[in-house]
Formats: sequence, structure tokens, C-alpha cells
Amino acid sequence: MAEAQGSPTRRDSEGAAGPRVHQVLARGIADLGVSTLFGLMGDGNLWLIDSFVKERGGTYVGATHEANAVLMASGFAQRSGGIGVATVTHGPGLTNTVTALTDAARGRIPMVVIAGDTPAEMRDHSQKLAQREVVIPTGAGFELMRSPATALVDLATAFRRAVAERRPVVLNIPRQLQLAVTEDAGTVVIPSAPQSPGPDPEALDVALGIVASARRPLILAGRGAEHARDGLVALADHIGALLATTLQGQSIFQGHAYDLGLFGSLSTETALEAIGEADCVISFGAGLNRHTTVEGALLSGKAVVQCDMHPEALGRYAPVDATVLGDAGRVAEAMLTSLVEAEIGGDRARDESLARRLAEERERTLGHDSPEGPLDVRAALAQIARAIPEGRSVTTDLGRFVIDAWKAVTVTAPRAYVHTNNFGSIGLGMGYAIGMTYARPDEPVVLVTGDGGFMMGGLAELGTAVRHGRDLIVVVVDDGAYGAEHVQFRNRGLDPDLTTFAWPDIAGVARALGAEALTVRVPADLDGVAEFVRTRRGPVLIDLIVAPEAVLARGFA
Repeated sequence: MAEAQGSPTRRDSEGAAGPRVHQVLARGIADLGVSTLFGLMGDGNLWLIDSFVKERGGTYVGATHEANAVLMASGFAQRSGGIGVATVTHGPGLTNTVTALTDAARGRIPMVVIAGDTPAEMRDHSQKLAQREVVIPTGAGFELMRSPATALVDLATAFRRAVAERRPVVLNIPRQLQLAVTEDAGTVVIPSAPQSPGPDPEALDVALGIVASARRPLILAGRGAEHARDGLVALADHIGALLATTLQGQSIFQGHAYDLGLFGSLSTETALEAIGEADCVISFGAGLNRHTTVEGALLSGKAVVQCDMHPEALGRYAPVDATVLGDAGRVAEAMLTSLVEAEIGGDRARDESLARRLAEERERTLGHDSPEGPLDVRAALAQIARAIPEGRSVTTDLGRFVIDAWKAVTVTAPRAYVHTNNFGSIGLGMGYAIGMTYARPDEPVVLVTGDGGFMMGGLAELGTAVRHGRDLIVVVVDDGAYGAEHVQFRNRGLDPDLTTFAWPDIAGVARALGAEALTVRVPADLDGVAEFVRTRRGPVLIDLIVAPEAVLARGFA
């Protein structure tokens, strides 16, 4: 990589010439390929932001809350497949990121958060805090900028750790060091991804013995296998296996006649029947968590082979009969080569009647019985999804509506779906969605959120999306309640009034913030959605007004 032009020189109090540390850091960030920086400005990071924008031509996206700045970087990282970068100031600027950092750490999202710190000599600074002790419990890494002379080395270390450890790393920079004069020597190199190991021959032999003896095999792919579609399909076609994916791997096998769709609690009836008949599950890049396996029920009585390039993933959530450490594509290719040489293959789990049923299920369209009747959440979301171009990215907030959202608003590429449910928190979706719009500015981003999550974390940042002209479509499932708590009150025979809220008119507030908005109260109101979406000129919001019982009828708890 060509070295960027040197930073303008400055002189310290003793007359020594050289750039300031914040200028060197800005150059280093740009050299690492970062063009967009998310953040909230304060005393601890304002010089860095200024240098990044004015001297390096970077884009700065100013959030209204530090948590959302970190979430934007998370959304950017997940959608782009690269590293997200955010910056916050010291003290409360950092403590405000704790939930977002925890969510990103549990989601294994590579990200660097550059945090200012109070000057060491100001022992009574009102924002002074032991910042390392705040970061470590979140699961994020912590890296300290040691001195002006090590600024670029420390920056590169934070980026390298984020990639290698697959988690956010906080780079802590004392404020006084940012203004220090230093040398502008050397360049930083973009960290390379970890090497993909080839499969161990002995482990592969054990796995092949299980696969060869299976009568009704099923291949399950997660996000870690998104690049390996052709190899997995070739293996599946050779042994006659059915195909399925996790939520985060959705659409990997789209278009294949024997694609069951989602494996787990989101499976269709036809898929669940076929999964139940399988006697062997061969998993590639899937975590096999309790949602995927339905608390282990979908793996019960089956031989399980798990293949993953990350050793800590093997057997982490579910007992397995064989494990193979390696890249999904390379393992699938090695398996196929061995099976072909051994003349083992067939169409053991496939029949044409299953393929027909799957095709019919895909063509089925949800609708409403009456144009003036109550809204069905899933049918309404499905109609909205049909009005949005397929080349879209999708994320959701969290709440009772989310099962309907995951089933109705789908994507055509695995990475186009960005997962926010790593820490079980509502209110995170809007930050993720805005970050996604910067990762792929050529496609609309769809956020499906509940009213509680939107009011908690989305309302103010909708103004950020408007200010920056993002192509964002927000769908609010508005039941006027905190749904999970509403369910618990009702299930225990208690009055659920404490869980309900008389929110302001959400569509009206969105318009006041500069977004276009549409209110949907009955199915007939959905007739205008297609034109509303087609003619959008910036962020838009669709407010689906439903009764709490309409979502409760789905049986979510």
C-alpha cells in the first residue's frame, strides 16, 4: 500500500517540529482502509475526528448516543465483512457503550472502538474512570496507546486483535497524548484474515465413516459456510442429502429443489418433517445453538458431524459424534473426493414429492381475510417485503414480533441479514441499520422494530439517518406495549396495564424529524405501501398499529 502524504507539521512548546499524534492516528486509520468513522464527539476524541475528516477526507457519522455509534460500526462490520470503527470520548462516553460492546463481543464482530481517556495529571477530573475495568466485563478486548512514539504500532495492534480474536477491541488513548508532537514514520498494514486450516486426515476419516453409513443425511450451513455453496451443493447432490441453513446462513441454498430453508425453531412444517426423518446432520459453519437445534430436540437420535474453522465452536452448544476443524469449502471438497474414490453416493434422502411440497410452500402467499379487519403481523410484513426490492439488507430489533419478521422479511444473500440478538436487548436495531447503509450504500436497508425498541434506541437516530440521507426503510410493529412483559402478566392472570404505553404518534414524530411516514391500521392501508416505498427520497417509516393481543396470538413468550 502506498504511504499517505505526511501530516502537516506542528511545533511543541520547545520548538520541536512534527505532526500531532491525532494526525498520525488519522492517517493510520485511513491507511488501514477505513473511510467511515462512527462516533460521538467529546474532549477525548475531537482532534482525531477533525484530522480524519479534514486531512484524510474521511466520512464521519455523528450519532446522538455513544451506544448507537458502536452499533453503527457493528452493522457496518457485519454487512461489509470488514472491520467497523467507532470513536467515543472518556468517562460517560465509554460507559454509554457497555450494552453495545457486549452485544458485539457475543456476536464475534470485529471492530475497533477508539476511546479518549482523561489526562493522567488531572486526578480530580469529573469524568475520570478506570476505563479498562469498564471494558473487560463486556467481553471486548482492551488495548492501551502507550506513548506518542508507539501510536501507529498500538493502532495496528488493536486492528490485528479485532480480526484475530473476532471481537471488538477498545483502543484507549489518554487525551494529553493526542496533542503531543511525534514522528510521522512508517505505515500500517491491513491485518490479514486468519489462515483456513486444512482438515486433519484422521478427523476427516471418522466423519466420513458416519456420513457414508447415513441413510438420510442432511447438510446444515451457517454463516461460516456462506462462501462454500458450490462445494456443499456438490457434496449434497453426490450423497443425496437435503439442505438447510441457520437464520444467519439463510439463502445459501436458495433455488435448490431440496433446500428446506431454515433449520430450527423457524422451520416450516414440511422442513420439520424432513428434519425429523434425517438420521445424520452434517454441519458446516453453524454454531448449533439452542435456537437452531430447538434445545437439542432436532439432533436427538441423529449422528452429528460438525465442521468449523474455529476450534472453540466445535461441540460448544451441542454434543456431536465427530468434529472436523477446517474451512467449510475445503472440508466439503475433501469429503466429496474421498466419497467419489470410494464409490459411495446416491439419492438416499430425496424424493420428488418432497421437492414438490417445498416448491408449493415457497409459492404460498400470506394475506388477510378482510380489508377492514385486524392486521395479521406476519401477513402485513410479508406484503411490505413484497414491495421492497429483493436487493436489500435486513435487520431487526428484538421483541415478540421478531419471529414474524424473520419469516416474512427475508434476504437473497446470507450477509444481507444482520443479526442483533446477541445480548437479548431491545433498542439496538436502528444503530445497526444505519451502519449497514454505509457498508452497502447501493441497496436499501430494512429495519423491523417494535415500538418499545424504537422509542428506546431508534427515535433520535432516525434524525441521524435523515441528516445523512440514508436509504432506510423502518417498519414499526406498534402494539403500544412491552410485549414480553405483557405476555408474562397475562399468563399469570395479572393486569397488563403497567406494560402498555400511550406513545406519541410515531408516524407524526418521524415526519417531524424529516422522514416520510405511513400509518397502517387495517389491511386496506397496505395497498399504498408499494407506491410509498417506490417513491421514497430518504428514510421512510411504516407504523403498523396492532393490538397487543394480535402479537400475543402467535404464542410468543
